[in-house]
Amino acid sequence: MKHLTFTTALGLSLLASPLLANEKPGEGVTVRPVASNIAEEQFQARVIYKALEDLGYTIEPQQVEIQSAHLAVGTGDADFYSAHWDLLHKAFFDESGGDEALEKVGPFIEGMVQGYLVDKKSYDAGVKNLGDFKDAATAAKFDADGDGKADLAGCVPGWGCERIIEHHMDEYGLRDTVTHNQGEYNALMADTISRFQNGQPILYFTWTPYWVSGALVPGKDVEWLDVPYTSLPDGVEANTEFNGKNLGFAVDNMYILASDKFLADNPAASKLLHAVKIDINDVSAENKLMADGESSSEAIDKHVADWIAAHQAEYDGWLAAARAE
Repeated sequence: MKHLTFTTALGLSLLASPLLANEKPGEGVTVRPVASNIAEEQFQARVIYKALEDLGYTIEPQQVEIQSAHLAVGTGDADFYSAHWDLLHKAFFDESGGDEALEKVGPFIEGMVQGYLVDKKSYDAGVKNLGDFKDAATAAKFDADGDGKADLAGCVPGWGCERIIEHHMDEYGLRDTVTHNQGEYNALMADTISRFQNGQPILYFTWTPYWVSGALVPGKDVEWLDVPYTSLPDGVEANTEFNGKNLGFAVDNMYILASDKFLADNPAASKLLHAVKIDINDVSAENKLMADGESSSEAIDKHVADWIAAHQAEYDGWLAAARAE
């Protein structure tokens, strides 16, 4: 009987050993993800970081500008970047090594849009297309600094969206009537929101998911503009239609950009990155919490924990997929 008990225990121990080993396939491995300086990208990035930590990996994140994030992954100075827009960041992808060095894993988040908006009062009065701003009298109504030109709250240099806006400025003949204001985006939007609250016309660029569309709600406070026709830099062809409007920017998906070497050297991490997916509405909801004051690092970590708890079965499925032999 003792022999049987010992044999049974030994058998169970041997069966359990590989299982336990697979619980932490990343033990002893340090992962170097890179994120941009946009605070609202931290939520989805940290969901991935937490999953990697649950697999035993040590996470050492870095923060740089978006273009530099792509370059860092391409040169091997970082392992992955979790906020690569497939079409918007195509030039960054190509400049960072392209398919020979990088893989777009996903899509991670689907159905993202960008475009130009005006206050609803101006829209209802007839300003419905970005091409309307070729008219000097129309543009002057959106002048914030007294130079007679419409002020467009635009895109930060290095994000990728500035290339498309600058292309549109030339393509649609807006240089003489519109100023593309570039700088710290949240500061530009704070000024834009203040002007809206004072009853002044506003023109701005934004994207989803992001908190701006929670503060200035499309259909209620503001409206998306059409553009005269689709025209993207570098001859890119893409679908720019959304809800019956031509927004001028490709309807896009977010991928995890990873180096081929990292994925090859870390199969469990690779399987995890291929499994993860977050609904765009969940990101928008978290970004709104940040806009409402829950923007500290500790608050974002709580948002991550709350999201995982609400999606526990899905999250556990990611981990199971990563641990599978």
